[in-house]
Amino acid sequence: MTAAVVPVKALAASKSRLFPERPRRDVEQLSLAMMSDVIACLRAVAGVTRVCVVTPDAAVSERAEAEGAFVLLRPDPGLNPAIEAASAAVAGPGDGVLVVLGDVAAADPAEITRLLAEAPARGVALAPSRDGGTSALLRRPADVIRACFGRDSAKRHREAAAAAGAPLLELALPSLAIDVDLGEDARAIQSLETLGPRTRALLAAWERG
Repeated sequence: MTAAVVPVKALAASKSRLFPERPRRDVEQLSLAMMSDVIACLRAVAGVTRVCVVTPDAAVSERAEAEGAFVLLRPDPGLNPAIEAASAAVAGPGDGVLVVLGDVAAADPAEITRLLAEAPARGVALAPSRDGGTSALLRRPADVIRACFGRDSAKRHREAAAAAGAPLLELALPSLAIDVDLGEDARAIQSLETLGPRTRALLAAWERG
């Protein structure tokens, strides 16, 4: 069994470098739209048994529940501790956990399905982002390595798998290549056909002014 974990920051702290020229409310709405598209993607993957959003933000929690996700609403201990807490909450002994960032708004169910299908039965699979981060991380079982998200996380996940003696699969998946942190990321992601409808509609509305 494989559960999915989607970590989402508090809206007030999210995307501080994204569209600084726009009102803060707009950027918060974009964060919610991207999360909703990620949840919809994961719920469309047959191999994902449960989608869990972990967040310290009540507004994020409300939207995630409306989109059909299970929510862990708790104070923010930092990204990786939050991922580990959520993983422990949703995975039984031996179960896998797939972590997908909440801003990978073009995530494609077919590519997520491929990641699950090709991953080692025991080990690690990752889809790197174009900036050297990790957009998706599958761990079988959930504690085979620790989560190492943050700057250069793809490299650190590779190193963690090697140190644990865990088989590693790395797949460059186009729909998972862009996590939206900067305005240029938001513009680039619009070229992907798999971009989720909520994110696409909001960005298009901004362009129309």
